Amino acid sequence: MTSQWLWYTTRGAGVISLVLLSAVVCLGLLTRLRVRGEGWPGFLTAAVHQDLALVALFFLGLHIVTAVVDPFTSLGIVAATAPFGSSYRTVWLGLGTLSFELGLAVGLTSLARRVIGARLWRAVHWLAYACWPLAVVHAVGTGTDGHSAWLLGITMVCGGAVLTCLAWRLVAAPLDPLAQVRSTRLIAGSDR
Repeated sequence: MTSQWLWYTTRGAGVISLVLLSAVVCLGLLTRLRVRGEGWPGFLTAAVHQDLALVALFFLGLHIVTAVVDPFTSLGIVAATAPFGSSYRTVWLGLGTLSFELGLAVGLTSLARRVIGARLWRAVHWLAYACWPLAVVHAVGTGTDGHSAWLLGITMVCGGAVLTCLAWRLVAAPLDPLAQVRSTRLIAGSDR
């Protein structure tokens, strides 16, 4: 594979990863709201969220591997595993590595959810709110296309979608997921 093909693959897989990660975040927010519709049961949102996260990880892996083996950047494994460990675009690549590691923590704890329990899983899952903006900043700051109209347009659509879903989540659901359970118990006369 030539360096030019590696560059195209790295950039393409990175953009696809950003779009998929944005969709995963949106679906995660919608899953929390238990969004359903005619012909779209609530469990389907969670299932699509999980499956899309796996597809996003595939493209993210492709993005990272092609970037590491590309002789132009000479990144090496350290840049892919140690945040801010690269001499090439240190800050921007470091943010991408940090985003990847946060996302990896979210993904691994999701796979182990039954073993680690819902409380720890939920605590780690909150890292997704840091993972996504770091990925966006990485996308805009790292590549040669970072300030191109087409990538900025894609980034704005992704950002608009995530911010819309987040606003909907904040307005439609209580900030404390147990608040509704507690208030229901108080009304029913149970203080357990």
